[in-house]
Order: sequence, then structure tokens, then C-alpha cells
Amino acid sequence: MLRRRARPGREADPAGADPLDAAQERRVRAVLALGGVPQADLPDGVQQVRLRLLERAASGREAPRDVSAWAAVVASNLAVDWHRARRRQDRLGERLAALRPPEHTVGGEDTRLLSLAVARGLDELPDAQRQVVVLRFYADLPVRSIAEQLGVPEGTVKSRLHTAVRALRDRLHQDEVV
Repeated sequence: MLRRRARPGREADPAGADPLDAAQERRVRAVLALGGVPQADLPDGVQQVRLRLLERAASGREAPRDVSAWAAVVASNLAVDWHRARRRQDRLGERLAALRPPEHTVGGEDTRLLSLAVARGLDELPDAQRQVVVLRFYADLPVRSIAEQLGVPEGTVKSRLHTAVRALRDRLHQDEVV
């Protein structure tokens, strides 16, 4: 549907066809790459552009006059969003390192290294595990409150905490921090 409107004279695409042709996909990949998105994340970015095109068509809005240009703008916005998310993650690590109570600063440089290593380890955890670790150990919420706030059973919170703490411990041993 989108291609037909963007390219008069072509036959209508069958239902479920790819809204981006090969040239448009290459252009989207190039815009994402030039925007600084890592090679590993490019397929996800292309899928996001496809999804937005399909959502636009499903909502009944008119297709863009130039699908290729529209897709490039969307790709550019996705690259900006990717950088914002990355900066947020970096700041989270810095904030978590700064949250250590002052009484634990006895070791000076050693404690700073430990804090940074823990922050990096937290960055590598899946979102659900990171969330329960932060709520339990940094926000000091009991397991029951975490379960209620997240809408999951207490056992799930405990399981996520156990898995996350084990992963953090392994990471700290691997990095020879502890």
C-alpha cells in the first residue's frame, strides 16, 4: 500500500509485503550507521522504521509522498534516540557509583574502583534484574514492596535478585576487583 502510493504505476503489493524496498533499506542502514548506531544494532533500527511505516498505514494516515525521505528522517531520529539512551545508561552507572554511603569510603581508590565495577556490572544486567537490584539495594525497598510495585510474585523478585547478585559477583571476580 505504501509503495503503491509512493510509486504510481506499480502494481499493489500483496498484503504483508515489506514496506521498504532494498534501496530504501540500504538508505535507512546508511543513515543509522552515519548517525553512530553500532553495526550490531542496525537490523533493529531498520525494523523500527518498518514498524513505524506499518503503524502509519494501519492508523489510516496517508502514506508519505516520498517514503524513502520519510524513512531516512525516521532513521535519523532513531539514531538520536539511541545516543540519548546510551548517555542515560552511562549517567546511571555514574550515579550508582556516587550513591555509596560515605562510611564505605575507607579504602579510597579501592572503593571507587569497586563502585565503578559494580556500576558497569549493573549496566550489563537485563533490565528486569537491574531494576530489582536497584530497588532492593539502592532504594532499600523490601522484597514485598518491590513485588507489589512491579506486579510480580515475591518469588520472582527473589529469583531475579539471586540471579543478578550471582552475575555481579561473577563479574567482580572476573575483573579481579574482589
